[in-house]
Amino acid sequence: MTHATRPLPENAPTVDTPDLILRGYRESDFEAIAAFGASERARFVGGPMNRWDSWRALLAGIGHWTLRGYGMWIVEHRASGEVAGRVGIIFNDGWDEPELGWHIFEGFEGRGFAHQACLAARAHAAKAWGLDGVISYIAADNDRSLRLARRLGCVHERDGTLLGEPCQIWRHPREAMQ
Repeated sequence: MTHATRPLPENAPTVDTPDLILRGYRESDFEAIAAFGASERARFVGGPMNRWDSWRALLAGIGHWTLRGYGMWIVEHRASGEVAGRVGIIFNDGWDEPELGWHIFEGFEGRGFAHQACLAARAHAAKAWGLDGVISYIAADNDRSLRLARRLGCVHERDGTLLGEPCQIWRHPREAMQ
């Protein structure tokens, strides 16, 4: 068994949707994470970045689960087995409160996967961890994420900053209210 195929200790629960599997990280996920990180698509999450920064992002994703007991899942496309993105709850140093974040990788956008993954992650976070009515930090010019936030039933709560950059803070509806 190579390093790339060896399973990592399971911190993240698996969450299934009709088209997706939200699961923990594997080293073999790195190439998809690095390709996203190097792309212009990553500009709203600190990119584009080099392979070293993408490697650190992978390790941070694993570490968040260990430290907080929740985090970003790998989004696996059920039919193909390909890595379609990342979605989940993060609460990094400097964040106001836990955030539902999403990154959908090239080739998987425009098919409703972000919506499906976010609904599943949000419901799981509320039920399993009591993280209900979380926020999402969204750049004012990130039109795709703003459209998704509205589709998810979020409301613009206030303007703020994240890591020294201006952003909008969107509040997700409480799962208990749905």
